[in-house]
Amino acid sequence: MSMSHGQTRAMESLLVLLSLGVLVQLAGCSPPPDPVICTHGTSNCTIANTYGSFTDRTICRAAKVTYPGTEQELFAAVAAVVSTKQKVKVATKHSHSIPKLACPGGDEGTLISTARLNRTVCIDVAKRLMTVESGMLLRDLIEAAAAAGLSLPHSPYWYGLTIGGMLATGAHGSSLWGKGGAVHEYVVGLRIVTPAPASQGFAVVRELGSDHPDLDAAKVSLGVPGVVSQVTLTMQPLFKRSVTMVQRDDSDMAEKVAVWGHLHEFGDMTWLPYQRMVIYRQDDRVDVSTPGNGLNDLLLFRASPTRRLVDARVAEERLQENGTDTARCTAAQQQAAAFEQRSYGFTNDGVSFTRYPVVGYQHRIQASGTCLSSPEDGLLTSCAWDPRIRGSFYYNSGFSVAVSKARAFVVDMQRLRDRNPDMFCAALDSKVGVVMRYVKASSAYLGKKEDSVDFDIVYYRSHTNGMPRVHADVVDEIEQMALRKYGGLPHWGKNWNFAFYGAITKYPKAHKFLKVKNKYDPDGLFSNEWTDQVLGINGTPNFIKKSCAIEGLCVCSSDLHCAPEQGYLCKPGKVYKKARVCSFITDY
Repeated sequence: MSMSHGQTRAMESLLVLLSLGVLVQLAGCSPPPDPVICTHGTSNCTIANTYGSFTDRTICRAAKVTYPGTEQELFAAVAAVVSTKQKVKVATKHSHSIPKLACPGGDEGTLISTARLNRTVCIDVAKRLMTVESGMLLRDLIEAAAAAGLSLPHSPYWYGLTIGGMLATGAHGSSLWGKGGAVHEYVVGLRIVTPAPASQGFAVVRELGSDHPDLDAAKVSLGVPGVVSQVTLTMQPLFKRSVTMVQRDDSDMAEKVAVWGHLHEFGDMTWLPYQRMVIYRQDDRVDVSTPGNGLNDLLLFRASPTRRLVDARVAEERLQENGTDTARCTAAQQQAAAFEQRSYGFTNDGVSFTRYPVVGYQHRIQASGTCLSSPEDGLLTSCAWDPRIRGSFYYNSGFSVAVSKARAFVVDMQRLRDRNPDMFCAALDSKVGVVMRYVKASSAYLGKKEDSVDFDIVYYRSHTNGMPRVHADVVDEIEQMALRKYGGLPHWGKNWNFAFYGAITKYPKAHKFLKVKNKYDPDGLFSNEWTDQVLGINGTPNFIKKSCAIEGLCVCSSDLHCAPEQGYLCKPGKVYKKARVCSFITDY
């Protein structure tokens, strides 16, 4: 059903108010709940990610959870499950992994939470080394480092991740300079608790120094070799950065994407395809004497009034179900304008924005997430994705394409956009567009094999299983183009199931990783169905069934894999003809 002109204008006006309203930061907040919930103390548990839903919408169960507070207690927890041959997985305080990394498998598995392993072990300022427990949040790590006059050179933009979780999934910021933007590149030591035979007490603590041959397996691990206890990072003296956000048209974006990461140490790019606009982040290290105490408090990561978040989701659902492309495009433009007006969350002094560049210390610029940091206020305000409210519900795709192929990939995306620009509003512009970050080639066995551009896309997800999203074929074609035509690699902590199909074959050192995994955990107690599938050990991450392509569980080969009763059929891609996507009949 289409909207009348009056309805369309009303919806556009509502989206203006909501997109502005959700950016209001209040003093309080209700941080998202612990991902582990048990009905009887620490037994009969379920685990979810911070969004409240894994890729296949199933609920992961476990018989019990343990909360070790020391390495000795962690050792005992691992030994207990190994002695009974139980499946076991690690849970972090705020699990942002979209795939099912944390599911122990079946109702009899055990969860080991690192929530209480969250302390600084030691800081050696002279050697610029910092050792922390694996459950420490990035927020706390960078603050503790700064207090000692040190900086973690690179990190993701969201500081609600644990150091153990970042290493498991290969989390990163944006840089091709030096060692690059991935956190694991700064790991020079690990202590990891793994299974052992009865003669060794069923568990062993392995210490992996910078010269240990197994470190390259353990520092990007999917959590399958065991539980990381402590991490030692090489740091740098506390430094400052200078940030300027520049808007330009996208006419030369394909040429820029191949060089931008070499021009600016922390540079990235955000593409808004419908608006034919690119937001370039000029972000470089400056002398520590440079004036400025700027702060990055990214708007998307701030606390927002819960009522406004719920209302915004209702409006978004109405636009999906009954809106027009005109209404969706207007809403997308208004949101982009609101973000620009609020300088994307940057301030020159922690309070107000006056001008670019914003100059500030590394720990105030590199990451943010204040919706985690405020006092509890009874859900009057919350993080936008908190599963306790019916607020923002979305999916996040992340895939890396080699820098050498990035220009051609961007040209193909622009060709797809030019066929019908309006289709990109609901698919891409309506959230944050396409964010492009840079990741350097890594020695880690499951790290990037060559210098790459990471493409991040956030898009609408329905609460209803099997419900198509408007112009879903746009994102699906882009993903398949990146992964198949350009040999891209999926981010281990993001993506639909289909993105991981055959992914392990793209890692030249995968066999070395599997050798270490089998040595540390020969019975596969720390593995689960999902990790076995993506590592090529057993089965496939694709689930072929009705509507599987709508849910990203497969690539369609039949109309039944889409939603034919709602007019979505399996069709070839419009630019990448080998793609198979679910297209609405009138869109094709």
